[in-house]
Amino acid sequence: MERVRDLSLLPKAHLHLHFTGSMRPTTLLELADKYGVHLPDALTSGEPPKLRATDERGWFRFQRLYDMARSCLRRPEDIQRLVREAAEEDIKDGSGWLEIQVDPTSYAPRLGGLIPALEIILDAVETAARDTGLGMRVLVAANRMKHPLDARTLARLAVRYAERGVVGFGLSNDERRGMARDFDRAFAIARDGGLLAAPHGGELTGPASVRDCLDDLHASRIGHGVRAAEDPRLLRKLAERGVTCEVCPASNVALGVYEKPEDVPLRTLYDAGVPMALGADDPLLFGSRLAAQYELARRHHGFTDEELAELARQSVRGSAAPDEVKAKLKAGVDDWLAG
Repeated sequence: MERVRDLSLLPKAHLHLHFTGSMRPTTLLELADKYGVHLPDALTSGEPPKLRATDERGWFRFQRLYDMARSCLRRPEDIQRLVREAAEEDIKDGSGWLEIQVDPTSYAPRLGGLIPALEIILDAVETAARDTGLGMRVLVAANRMKHPLDARTLARLAVRYAERGVVGFGLSNDERRGMARDFDRAFAIARDGGLLAAPHGGELTGPASVRDCLDDLHASRIGHGVRAAEDPRLLRKLAERGVTCEVCPASNVALGVYEKPEDVPLRTLYDAGVPMALGADDPLLFGSRLAAQYELARRHHGFTDEELAELARQSVRGSAAPDEVKAKLKAGVDDWLAG
């Protein structure tokens, strides 16, 4: 009988984790009590809320819960706590590198403005990385529900802070709103400034959304990207270009993109040669963190330990980690396989 290796010991990189969504549920309850915020039952029951975001009403409910949680982050010490705890959780799950995604405009009103908000976040990341030993960087994400000019402002800010820990530029929120090409100038600014392009696509809408991210935004990574599995030509394009899809299986099921864990097309993407980086997306709302995504691949898709190790390598290759960090993590993957 083949020995089952512990997936929390498999070295890996975590490339798809949203800022507020990384919060521990217990921390949310404590902060809500601290600030007198009345949370809905969906955030206090101890169970992940029942969500389905494949229609406008469902997505609105998901966003409302997220916004309620974010309203509990009001002071620099709250940001510091969130980042430190996110790092601690990632380390427990075997992560050696974390790129946490944030739209600083969402936190600016309570933290003194856009630039102070980003600096507080970057200071927290630097401190957490130093204190925990986890490699951490930031991916600044624009909101596609806002005007593309706002995205350009954020892209310029992200480039300005590239030396302080910003490694990429993203585009999040409901991909059914707005066209990717509307944000092409923002992504050009980010790329010209040396940042990797990692917009969301191919989650709530089909393969065309992924194609738009590639053709209009010149993405080097795709947030989610799972719907590319519906288009063999697009799969070949992703594989040939080596574009990493940040696949979040538990999130896909929780939001109703797929009905069951076994419906998420992990095997289709893997067999097509599309690089993947499994991610937890928003553990606060979906109830599972990084190692659980690998467990899902093992349990529901029959991934062997050799294949899971290759998934971990793909996450490392797709990251913005320095070469020495990548080499260390990949050597750790080999050691995990060797037992």
